[in-house]
Formats: sequence, structure tokens, C-alpha cells
Amino acid sequence: MSPVRVTARREVTRSVRGGTRAGARGRALTRLNGMVPGPTQDRRTGPQRTVPRRVVVAKPGLDGHDRGAKVVARALRDAGMEVIYTGLHQTPEQIVATALAEDADAIGLSVLSGAHLTLFARVLDLLAAEDASDIVVFGGGIIPQADRAELLERGVAGVFGPGASMADIVAWVREHVPEREVG
Repeated sequence: MSPVRVTARREVTRSVRGGTRAGARGRALTRLNGMVPGPTQDRRTGPQRTVPRRVVVAKPGLDGHDRGAKVVARALRDAGMEVIYTGLHQTPEQIVATALAEDADAIGLSVLSGAHLTLFARVLDLLAAEDASDIVVFGGGIIPQADRAELLERGVAGVFGPGASMADIVAWVREHVPEREVG
């Protein structure tokens, strides 16, 4: 099965780079919106085409609490970004494979299990091995302040804790993940 692009009320399947892609264990990935790049007009520079930021939101490890990840995914979608939610119980390898297959600009990880140092580090290592360190990695969950500092030192671009507002997360992503111009 291929990833599913979810628009306002209907689902449209999508093939990716000449083939279809499936998530973990053959399940389809859920695409939370069907943003189609369109022309924009800038008064100073003329017509341009921009592609919305593409963000993979993932729940690595055995943690089964995904409400926060879904809320963040929806907030990013509502802000005009293309969001691919991978679902629960993803391995770092599956997350990185999805990000590469979907040509993602960023990966957002939600970890509540206490394994954040291991899981974030593994995702960063796999991205580096694939020469994809330009993909911005950010995340959140129940992460102690001392561990936040360590994650930032290791290369995680942003860490959000409980109570972070959706407006702050959206603003952070807009600031740290640039839109791509096409053409």
C-alpha cells in the first residue's frame, strides 16, 4: 500500500518516486493534508513556486501515547505544512527511511518513554550515514532539562516539553525549516 494523502474529506493514494511506499509492517502512512504547490506572486521578485514544508511526525520506540504527536501534526498541517504521520512503534530506521522517501525537510519526534537520548541519537546517526543531515530534527516529550541540553549538543535543533503551545511550535518550525522554491 502507498502512503495516503488526506485532504479535507477524501483520501487519495500517492506513489513516491516511481514506486509505492508503505510504512512499518506494510501499513500505509497517513498524510494529513494534500497541499499542492501553487504559484505565488511577490511584488518585488515576480512569480515564484514554493513547496510547503514537508514534516515527518513520528513516535519512535515502544511508547504508545500518541495524542501529543497527533496534536502537533494537526497544528503543523493547519499552518500549511505537509505532514506525514508515521504512526506508533516506529524504529529509527523506519523513520529515516520514510523521511528520505518523502523528501522531508524535517522530522518531529515524540518520545514519552524515557528513551529520548538513544532514539534521537540513532535518528541523527542514520541521517548522517545517508548524507541527509540537512533534514532538521526536532521533538518533544517528557525530557528532563539536563537531557534537553545534551540533545541540543548532539544536533537536535529544538526540544519542546509539556505545555509548549502549538503557536510556538509552528513559529519555531517556520523559522528553522525553510520553504523550498521550485523552478
